[in-house]
Amino acid sequence: MEKIKSTLRDSAFARWIALALISATMFFAYFFVDVVAPLQKMMLTNFNWSPEVFGYLGGSEFVLNVFVGFLILSGIILDKMGIRFTLILSGLTMIAGAAIKFSALKFIDHTAVTSIFGWELPSTAFFAFVGFAIFGVGVEMAGITVSKTIVKWFKGKEMALAMGLEMAVARLGVFAVFRLSPYFANAGSENPADWDAPNSVFMGLAFLCIGFLTFLTYVFIDKKLDKQLGDEAKLAPEDEFKFSDLGKIFTNPGFLSIAALCVIFYSAIFPFQKFATDMLSSKLNMSIQDASNLFSYFPIGAMVLTPFIGLFLDFKGKGASLMLYGAILLVVSHLIFALIPSESFSYALAFGTIVILGTAFSLVPASMWPSIPKIVEDRYLGTAYGCIFWIQNMGLMAVPGLIGWSISKSNPGVAEQIAQGVQGVSYNYTVPELIFASFGVLAIFLSFVLKYYDKKKGYGLEIPNRK
Repeated sequence: MEKIKSTLRDSAFARWIALALISATMFFAYFFVDVVAPLQKMMLTNFNWSPEVFGYLGGSEFVLNVFVGFLILSGIILDKMGIRFTLILSGLTMIAGAAIKFSALKFIDHTAVTSIFGWELPSTAFFAFVGFAIFGVGVEMAGITVSKTIVKWFKGKEMALAMGLEMAVARLGVFAVFRLSPYFANAGSENPADWDAPNSVFMGLAFLCIGFLTFLTYVFIDKKLDKQLGDEAKLAPEDEFKFSDLGKIFTNPGFLSIAALCVIFYSAIFPFQKFATDMLSSKLNMSIQDASNLFSYFPIGAMVLTPFIGLFLDFKGKGASLMLYGAILLVVSHLIFALIPSESFSYALAFGTIVILGTAFSLVPASMWPSIPKIVEDRYLGTAYGCIFWIQNMGLMAVPGLIGWSISKSNPGVAEQIAQGVQGVSYNYTVPELIFASFGVLAIFLSFVLKYYDKKKGYGLEIPNRK
């Protein structure tokens, strides 16, 4: 009888080492994504960035991915060129974009103005947008590559747990940025002249360089695994990705349902993170540093719960149901932020609401990403991840600007007073929070649609992942 061939992925130790390496890079990437999120007031006071401009910065991360189609291209590159090539390319792209963003804030005149099609905005913002857009290409490329890498090492094993742990480490990066970014920027100083937002961006750039080294270390392990797999690591010609497979992806009702749920759910999470510090500071009348520290517990809840939810999915299943429960909690949390008046809104209530939102942020992503391999074929899995991230990026590009616009329109004259240093002035966030809550209602509806197609098509979303 032929001896069963053992490879690195059959070793639990090797699997988890590989996961640790790629997760470390995503920790640093997520740190940079939100590196100026706790500094909204600082950007207005020192750089004259209005709420709309600050919101557009968050949306600029996704401009190239959406309008130029880099995310779909990234998925195709991943399926054509492989994991190692795409990891290195994504790491270098993130560093290049981050360097441009840092240079924009550090070296460009804060009073200079750039006009784009008649729209005038600070030159620091324009070039920061450019850098962040390039960074966005790299970080989303890294995201889909890491997802496919986990499938490669953990399919048929602890796949949902592995994805949950990777997301947990990435959430730790969000915790770190809300704790450290204000510290790096000297946000504790009462004198705006002492604030140093570029220093926070520089530290984020330095962290990305460390993350690139962990990607490179993983590349050597991946190369050894492919050598052990031999022909098994290569797809047969009839199994290779074809451009016609894009039609199969976009006519798959399960994929469309989960992609729609993805964009709606994440539109109520990531854009919210950009404004959460100032929202809590305004609602609780506390300093930016204290508000940032409070919100830092949001990713901690997600970080702790996500691996356990992944473990539950591996052994018990119920992926589609957990997405529905997460959408319900999303609505509850944003309605609390929107409808409880400031005089009744306490620190304890804010903390409890953040825990509810963190639970929602655990349930949906932990259930969503391991579900994709059940819906599409392995040979175009990278492209499918690229397509769903592309659709997600549409919302993440548009919503921050929408929220910034809603803040300005519902708070006329407030931005000008803050820029002039008027004390005791803050934004009211009722309208933005109602917008986020409405996204949650749509997510509930889409969860039911996904459950319908799962039952009709037999995707197995409610079935355990572990074989």
